Amino acid sequence: MTSFREVNFDGLIGPSHNFAGLSPGNLAATMHAGETAYPRRAALQGLAKMRTMLGLGLGQGFFLPQERPDVAWLRRFGFSGTDAQVCAAAWREEPLLFVQAISASAMWAANAATVSPASDTADGRVHFTPANLSTMAHRSHEWQGTLAQLRHIFGDGRFFAVHGPVPARFGDEGAANFMRLAAPVNGPGIEIMVYGAPGGPFPARQSAEACRAIFRAHGIEDGLVVQQSPEAIAAGAFHNDVVAVAHENILFAHEQAFADKAAFHAALEARCADLVIIEVPASDVPLEDAIASYLFNSQLVTLPDGSRALVVPMECAETPSVKGWLDANIGSNGPIHAVHFVNVRESMHNGGGPACLRLRVLLSAEAERAVHPAHLLDARAADRLEALISAHWPEALTPADIALPESWEAMQAARRALVAMLEGV
Repeated sequence: MTSFREVNFDGLIGPSHNFAGLSPGNLAATMHAGETAYPRRAALQGLAKMRTMLGLGLGQGFFLPQERPDVAWLRRFGFSGTDAQVCAAAWREEPLLFVQAISASAMWAANAATVSPASDTADGRVHFTPANLSTMAHRSHEWQGTLAQLRHIFGDGRFFAVHGPVPARFGDEGAANFMRLAAPVNGPGIEIMVYGAPGGPFPARQSAEACRAIFRAHGIEDGLVVQQSPEAIAAGAFHNDVVAVAHENILFAHEQAFADKAAFHAALEARCADLVIIEVPASDVPLEDAIASYLFNSQLVTLPDGSRALVVPMECAETPSVKGWLDANIGSNGPIHAVHFVNVRESMHNGGGPACLRLRVLLSAEAERAVHPAHLLDARAADRLEALISAHWPEALTPADIALPESWEAMQAARRALVAMLEGV
């Protein structure tokens, strides 16, 4: 019998991590705009979270940070000369554009792509569609680098199919707006994509057209396309994974997550006989607390012993309503047996929790052996990454530092050192 396991591929936080506040609707990101960021601390926090997952007995991989500043993107705006000249001219003439070219937002791998496991697709392969991220300028140039990494990591056509992105007019933000229910997890699943309707105070980033296009490309004939609650988007839930997460037969969601909750629940109940819906009422956890703490931007996982756990940010322990709900509802007698708190504060201050940092990929044992080994993490690889980050990532990055050529050179040198280290694997 073929064995399967879910491997989380986290985005390794890059050396250009900064707080520019480029993402309207992401309240944490805009709240911390202009503050000093700590790229080394951020990357080490992300790596520590990956170590936690390894310690729980789970599969773990990683994506590289993309090259920043993105000089090739800046050249498309008419800047020319050496890389340093391009950056200097962009900073002088179009400072906002330059800041958008230097963003480390590819760290949030939940936005890298939508992934359909082999058990769901028409051809029995794992399918990937990189997100176009077209709603936000600072993320709209990520997909080329993501596509290249996906083709490198999952290059074996026997097991994997990597598509191009949905055309940019139709916003797609990847697995942050995707859920899947399946019990057992390697059986045929119910794939769900969640879109936002335009017209609210903040951008609705996922289009229904993109959801349907991805299902067609992946060979998913019966996927569900459901609408996110406008009040959730207005409150700062810019992606569905800020208010809901699914795993195996469990849907864990806030009461105000979906526009037509009754119809959505009925559709799930008709297709999943053992469905468990864990709904957190607004009377227990107000929507604002859920979003501020990122309770639902947790990783809901099954451990090797069969128990289920939530991996949540430390902010959940520091938000009284959320901590009270967790204490009352997570334990041996319920469907979720334990909670683990992780410190990803640098990511949280930029608007991304534990689930934002990872892309879930369900793999058979044979398919996992076909993954490029340099991107699979074990304790030895984590030690090597920790040493390299400690040696090369900037300790701090202020808004003023972003304007300095030595900062750009340090970012590029740090990434080159990382690539060189991995080339021998």
